[in-house]
Amino acid sequence: METKENLNDIVTLALKAIGMAMAVAVIVLNILKVQTAAEQIPLLAIGLFCTALASLVGKEHEVKDED
Repeated sequence: METKENLNDIVTLALKAIGMAMAVAVIVLNILKVQTAAEQIPLLAIGLFCTALASLVGKEHEVKDED
């Protein structure tokens, strides 16, 4: 069971990291004027999705620990 818990922790961390990386990428691309705002929206959407998924995986993990 500990391996599964470690895997959940790794997945949660990876999803949070992807969300943060997408936000940083959009900021950098905006500063460099490489992309328009319309082209940056999908990057923000991916980041938001990963952050939300990490939150759900983390909450699921917490609920299982309480049982």
